[in-house]
Amino acid sequence: MKHFQYILISSALITVLAASQVFACTTMIVTPKASRDGSMMVAHSDDDELADQRLVYVPSKVQKGERKIFHEAYPYPRFVTDDRGPAYNTKGYAQTEPVAQIPYKAIWKILGHEQQTSFSYFDGNYGIMNEKNLMMGECTNGANFQPKSNAKKSRNKPQRIFYSSELSRIALENCTTARDAIKLMGGLIEKYGYYSTGETLLVADENEAWVFEMCALPDATYHSAWVAKRVPNGEYFVAANTFRIRDVIKNDPDNFQYSANLIPGLKKLKWWDEKKQGPVDWLRAVSPGEYNHPYYSLRRVWRAMDRVNPDLGLSPWVKDTYTKDYPFSIKPRTPLSPLNVFALYRDHYEGTEFDLTKGVAAGPYGDPHRFVGPYDGNQNNIDADKKFYGAWERAISVFYQGYTFVCQTRPKAPDFTKGVLWFGPDVSYTTCFTPFFSKMAQLPKPYQTGNPQKFDPNSAWWHFDLLGNWSRLNFQRMTKVDIQPVQRELENKALSGVYAMDMVVANKSPKEAQELITEFSFKTAGKALTRWRELTFELFAKYSDGYLNIAGSPAQDLGYPATWLNETEYHNGPTSYDMK
Repeated sequence: MKHFQYILISSALITVLAASQVFACTTMIVTPKASRDGSMMVAHSDDDELADQRLVYVPSKVQKGERKIFHEAYPYPRFVTDDRGPAYNTKGYAQTEPVAQIPYKAIWKILGHEQQTSFSYFDGNYGIMNEKNLMMGECTNGANFQPKSNAKKSRNKPQRIFYSSELSRIALENCTTARDAIKLMGGLIEKYGYYSTGETLLVADENEAWVFEMCALPDATYHSAWVAKRVPNGEYFVAANTFRIRDVIKNDPDNFQYSANLIPGLKKLKWWDEKKQGPVDWLRAVSPGEYNHPYYSLRRVWRAMDRVNPDLGLSPWVKDTYTKDYPFSIKPRTPLSPLNVFALYRDHYEGTEFDLTKGVAAGPYGDPHRFVGPYDGNQNNIDADKKFYGAWERAISVFYQGYTFVCQTRPKAPDFTKGVLWFGPDVSYTTCFTPFFSKMAQLPKPYQTGNPQKFDPNSAWWHFDLLGNWSRLNFQRMTKVDIQPVQRELENKALSGVYAMDMVVANKSPKEAQELITEFSFKTAGKALTRWRELTFELFAKYSDGYLNIAGSPAQDLGYPATWLNETEYHNGPTSYDMK
């Protein structure tokens, strides 16, 4: 991840260094009529390069006085505070100083009503899902102007205290609907200012799904801007590190909303003039598009859409980063289930011309992972240096994923089992998704524990990361023969268990229902983690020293595939005493 910022000098953009991490995530929406059972789903892979991987339960609390606003931060611990539940009051670390504090009354004024007690929610590097089944997803985008935070407003320098991470958390604390969340987050941006990279937040409730995109503008008055577009019911949406909203649509608030700062701000900056250029194209106006790596974003958008509906015949090749060849959203050929969404996140372009499991770089065992090195330094960034020595394809499943989740709201389920967070630590391809009900009273400690810089046997993330790394020893065999069967078994059992819980909580009191769903989630996660630990240790022995080592049998040679041997110096080895 690189650090970057843009400043405006005489209408020219000049790249300078700043302190902002780039998260290269993929995020999706499945609307009710696009899903198999009428669910609304929001999904996200947090591709965070060994950042804080914890899933944290933030309990509800009485909101008095002022709300602390923390700077975006990703290394463990992302922040330390005593006002967001015990998991965030990390022992051995000093309390994090907030960027600023704002009155709760200011939040409620924007919202239009008071919310004296916050809603509990699941939190990661961004807010995820609250007890009212409001759901969030996220991806980072390049923007023309990416300033640092600024707590104090001056004549020529606006206040900038909000990034998408804290915006998403405040919305989950105070909102029950996607529309209220957009109203609140947009109002906070306009009042208190936005800083850092461009961002996409997916915001959905049981009935509506919206794509909310934001960026900073280099002007003291028109300092920040945002747009929001509704995803039509019956359609699927995907974003992957580039803004996906294009034309700004006026006078249609049921389907499109935008900041009051946007149109006058762009005109003042000379970034867009409607009289000369027509309706504002949000992406073209505020962003250079994809990161330096061509197809870093758009190849993933193509792949997800092509898998969801191959009948569209979308091409993986486009003219440039501002293409309109890929629709905002599409109708799936077949309605999607959570298992289908898990599969979308487990993709390396298998079966296409971009298949990362093929070729010399995949090694002898078809390993799709391509580690980033010094020659790849500018591919997931935007800066002045566009020099390439080469490039790897960027798949949806990538080695530096910290976690992946699928939020699901099931309209036909009882209230206490309606909302489910399917959470998978580490890389999506080799993880196991476990269900946590949105109304449960707490999360299992192993999922709220773990420093990625220090091995912790009590951390769920570390066990998934451990097996994910070990699988690269013989990737295709180990994943297909050993990991995926266990993965499918556990996820199918968990899905059946969720359905069974619908009957269990029926006609139970709220207290009993919460106790039951909490117990179920703890037990299901516990069984999955125990089985994953066992599997890890089993595979340590089974593939030790490059052999197939099975109890009761001599160690079997595995060697290398003939196709890979043909690419090596194998045939030039000492096969004869003759001079070569």
